[in-house]
Amino acid sequence: MLAFPRITIDPNVCEGRPCIRGLRVRVTDILEMLASGATPNEILEDFPYLEEADIIAALAFAAHQTDHPILIQPLFR
Repeated sequence: MLAFPRITIDPNVCEGRPCIRGLRVRVTDILEMLASGATPNEILEDFPYLEEADIIAALAFAAHQTDHPILIQPLFR
């Protein structure tokens, strides 16, 4: 995977969804916790097997995934 060594995708772990270091913590889990207001320190306290670099990797991976052009039809004309 391009520049995301902490993000793993394995069809046998969480149905192939992107996870942190092969753990059963999905990138989307980290993003949802942050979006709901949890701080990185709170996440690390609740999941002591995670590292700060894991949270940063999840954010970087998500940013990379959303940074591509998609041409769509306008909803309204």
